[in-house]
Amino acid sequence: MTGEDRLWGAIAHLSAFAIYFTGIGHIVGPMIIWLWKRDTNAFVANEAKEAMNFNISVTIYAIVAGVLIFVLIGIPLLILLHIFQVVCIIVAALKASDGRSFRYPLNLRLVN
Repeated sequence: MTGEDRLWGAIAHLSAFAIYFTGIGHIVGPMIIWLWKRDTNAFVANEAKEAMNFNISVTIYAIVAGVLIFVLIGIPLLILLHIFQVVCIIVAALKASDGRSFRYPLNLRLVN
């Protein structure tokens, strides 16, 4: 595995921070990398797919927490979910930059 492979693996995870600029970049960023690298680099493709699945899962969890705002538990859940997401993305990027795969906790594997 080359340094470029590790770099693209880390970028696949870090691209989720594009949500702060686009609103949907947390899914689109890893998806673009996955579509681009899926036939040429298995490590990068797996990391991008894992990141994409995680961010889709977080979006689903955020929708559920958003609904729970009406019973007052949603706001703390959204805050905790955001912290969880940021920490997981950073840990995943660090592991990918070391050449190790990362499996996100609570990840729904929707894209195979």
